[in-house]
Amino acid sequence: MLKRLTQLEFLVAAGILATIVALAFAASIMRFFGHPLIWSVDMARLLFIWLRFLGATRAMRQRSHIGIDLLVRQLPRPYRFGCEMIVSLVILVFLLALTYKGIELAFLDRERLFGDSGIPYAWVTSAVPAGCVMLAIALGRNMLIAWQRRNDGVTLVYTRASTEYVPASEL
Repeated sequence: MLKRLTQLEFLVAAGILATIVALAFAASIMRFFGHPLIWSVDMARLLFIWLRFLGATRAMRQRSHIGIDLLVRQLPRPYRFGCEMIVSLVILVFLLALTYKGIELAFLDRERLFGDSGIPYAWVTSAVPAGCVMLAIALGRNMLIAWQRRNDGVTLVYTRASTEYVPASEL
């Protein structure tokens, strides 16, 4: 089930990226011919905001976010595990607070229009709570897996073990 959702997420993100590229290309061509697509920049920006959250969620689930773990790496594994769990709880609280405030902001932005596109700005601001929920679910899953495997000496919340490498062919 998770593999299918991951593949669907990848296809949606790839489709969004292709649409952004097509919009930018069409806008530049039309501008060259003297007929600019005014709404295309706004639409590309809107799609890019959603794409960032899809990418961040995928990176969180695969434990492939860039991290600075110079100090944490020096800790013995039990302390490192505890440190990662505490940091994860703080991040979860932050994501939930951002979700709450993002929902409030999306409701406030229902009447506001996004640039010249005529699209309600709520489509932009709703990416924040939706993305935070997706990130929280991915982080919670990583925490659960790390907790269940806490005695294996390998699995952590943010660090991907060498056996967890996902080749590009399986995306």
